[in-house]
Amino acid sequence: MSFTMSDKVLAEELWPAEGAALWVKRALLVVAGVALLALSAKIKVPLWPSPVPITLGTFAVLTIGAAYGPRLGLATILGYMIVGALGWDVFANSTAEKNGLEYMMGGTGGYLVGYVLATMALGMAARAGWDRSVWKMALAMLIGNALIYVPGILWLAHLYTWEKPILEWGLYPFLVGDALKLALAALLVPSLWKLIGSARA
Repeated sequence: MSFTMSDKVLAEELWPAEGAALWVKRALLVVAGVALLALSAKIKVPLWPSPVPITLGTFAVLTIGAAYGPRLGLATILGYMIVGALGWDVFANSTAEKNGLEYMMGGTGGYLVGYVLATMALGMAARAGWDRSVWKMALAMLIGNALIYVPGILWLAHLYTWEKPILEWGLYPFLVGDALKLALAALLVPSLWKLIGSARA
């Protein structure tokens, strides 16, 4: 598979801009991305028989990474982390009373690190053109999910030790939901590219 990072990403193709307008566009996309990440983290869908509901947080992280590319995606996810660190209730299980750096250093901390890594990975995959193919996009999403889970599980093990059921807490309950989100994102982004191509044909 080719990995030359020279292709345009969706954000560049859907909203071309130059000069000062380019910086305005980037700022607006970062603000919109942070808002989308915060909103998606709070959307929870029950998935019977799993006791853990699906949130759209990881879906938003991976999709923004693919749509924005590595640099703008990184700026957006770091902006999201900064807003959360300042105490805003933007994470899946944060509240008005439980937020900020104290929340981020708790059990969710490793997954938040994974969000940054996954955003970069999806951005790089999009730059390599993987977001035009359903199968390559699915592979990129799978890699992104792994980059979220690995630091997440390792951080849980650091906090609670491997004597606790770390995988039962931090991996198994989320697999079905993440598989559904992976499939949705793998179909969505290449479909948008097809729509762009059809509109210009």
